Amino acid sequence: MSEELQQYITEANSTMEKAISHLEAELVKIRAGRANPQMFDGLFVDYYGSPTAVAQVANISVVDTRTLTIQPWEKNMLQVIERSIIAANLGVNPQNDGSIIRIFLPPLTEERRKEIVKRVQNEGEQSKIAIRNIRRDAIEQVKKLQKNGLSEDIAQDGEKEIQEMTNKFIALVEKNLASKEKEIMSI
Repeated sequence: MSEELQQYITEANSTMEKAISHLEAELVKIRAGRANPQMFDGLFVDYYGSPTAVAQVANISVVDTRTLTIQPWEKNMLQVIERSIIAANLGVNPQNDGSIIRIFLPPLTEERRKEIVKRVQNEGEQSKIAIRNIRRDAIEQVKKLQKNGLSEDIAQDGEKEIQEMTNKFIALVEKNLASKEKEIMSI
């Protein structure tokens, strides 16, 4: 196989791996009924004029399966963190007692679980679309190489390898979705 073709295949593989990593990161943020500090990973607060992740200005800990505490390193950050949690619309109500913020996660109703599963399915679909777009771009590169003199057999082998790689990553997306759905629907 040509060196340039192999480079395109390797590049497509690494980009697909990034798409899977992104999916896994997004799925971790989706609450599945248990307290998880990672649900605040995408939450930023204004820390002296610059947006900063909550985890960098406070200690987030799990008290029990339905309770999280956020203890800021500076007391003046309590209201800022509380406002950002409310603004993020995470479906939780922060309770500020003057030194710590407690977050009680309500038990998920069947209806809410189904909504969360739909959100998970949407994230999975976005990942599949990204993987298919990567496949399309890689196959276009192979076709360009073929126009520039790459033999048809080698081009077909490259396209076949790209398709097999795509199938592998789509199956990985399905596996991640199935495990997250199981986690959400288990009471």
